[in-house]
Amino acid sequence: MNLSLVQSRALLGMQAHPVCVEVHLANGLPSFTLVGLAETEVKEARERVRSAIQNTGLEFPGNKRITVNLAPADLPKDSGRFDLPIALGILAASGQIDTRKLEGYEFAGELSLGGELRPIRGALAMSLALPVPGARQAKPKLVLPEGSAQEAALVPDAEVYRARHLLDVVRQFLPGDAVPEAMDGWTRMHPSVRQHPAPYLDLADVKGQAAAKRALEIAAAGGHSLLMMGAPGSGKSMLAQRFAGLLPAMSTEEALESAAIASLGGRFSLDQWAVRPTCSPHHTASAVALVGGGSPPRPGEISLAHRGVLFLDELPEFPRAALEALREPLESGTITISRAAHRAEFPARFQLVGAMNPCPCGYLGSSLRACRCSPDQVSRYQGKLSGPLLDRIDLHVEVGALTADELVNAPPGESTDGIRQRVAAARERALGRQGSSNQALQGKAIDTQCQLDDAAAKFLNTAAARLGWSGRGIHRCLKVARTIADLAGAQAVQVTHVAEAVQYRRALKAAH
Repeated sequence: MNLSLVQSRALLGMQAHPVCVEVHLANGLPSFTLVGLAETEVKEARERVRSAIQNTGLEFPGNKRITVNLAPADLPKDSGRFDLPIALGILAASGQIDTRKLEGYEFAGELSLGGELRPIRGALAMSLALPVPGARQAKPKLVLPEGSAQEAALVPDAEVYRARHLLDVVRQFLPGDAVPEAMDGWTRMHPSVRQHPAPYLDLADVKGQAAAKRALEIAAAGGHSLLMMGAPGSGKSMLAQRFAGLLPAMSTEEALESAAIASLGGRFSLDQWAVRPTCSPHHTASAVALVGGGSPPRPGEISLAHRGVLFLDELPEFPRAALEALREPLESGTITISRAAHRAEFPARFQLVGAMNPCPCGYLGSSLRACRCSPDQVSRYQGKLSGPLLDRIDLHVEVGALTADELVNAPPGESTDGIRQRVAAARERALGRQGSSNQALQGKAIDTQCQLDDAAAKFLNTAAARLGWSGRGIHRCLKVARTIADLAGAQAVQVTHVAEAVQYRRALKAAH
């Protein structure tokens, strides 16, 4: 038989679309043609596959006209993931392995010139894309390189096999009725992750800063975004780096989402399974680096921070276009990247934590050093953050610098574990009441879940009128007040809760 079909998958955004690798051998002038909208790295598979087959002692049909089609033809294909299915297709078409035994399997893997299999990006996305058990279509078995197979096996009920070498795969599909021999290189994978995730940094390491720690607790309990402003060395970065430890433990679904995106970006590690990600891009990062892009589109920092924290230090130093690109994802929790040829959507439900100095020299309002900036310099510096972006940040807190005596003699603060317990209890109240975090409330749900008594409503109306808040600002204040009430264990939002929420919006208004 001169025609063979091998199944694989191509990545487009978070989707792993089925790809059929069709291989045909014909008489004629010897050639090796690869078609099907393949990127350069896919076309280079011709040389890798040829060398891998020859160096493993198998026969490469070099006297034939070889045509490889990656169907469907209008779906972009990139990376070296198609090396293994192309090699198997050639071997099947030349009769060296049994085509019928390949049915029910999907293959992906990059080949070295010696035939070893190398890991690929997006193995977890491939496994998540397989049909669920009980569906009309049978769930295929995945054959992947070591490392990639460990990722894919994290998906419940996925049947994943690890192979280290091309020969490990070939021996499983030889012609005839013989049972394949057991080999170390071919193994059925089972989920294997550490039972206790890697520990987070402890908030007790940060001395003082009670107001900032309170803001972190509120942000973690309600899923709110946070902006910290203070002098250099006041502890803003230390606080932000410990914020992820305050968030509740990840569910299996959240861990799979986070791990799948990390796998697409080539950043996944089993040691980080179920650990809330914290992405801290440098302030020179472009808009594409933050939100994603490229051809085909790849996730940016906001998607890699999905279900975790996006920490932007020196916030005003980021390019304005990059900061403005955050506005829609902060509202929707997703980012859609549209190009002329294709469109991809990535999840981006992250918590933004920003840090900035109050002025170019950093010491405006400091009791330790005098500020040397003019009012115009301060205004231009703070003006780098647009009003619409600041309006989407729920909490704003000033982080004051500590004196030497306070820094040396201050007692240790409350540990991360203690604060996380209160955060988890507040989150449980919100989920039990409305099925989502307070930050995710929209439309009528805000009116229903954030009802105020007469005194609280009058207080909020007065504050909003004096500070010139937008409708979005009022709604965000209501959601923060609801979170403060949940932390206090209160059923209704009271004046004290609203007053504390207004303080954070007041500081934001004053800074702008």
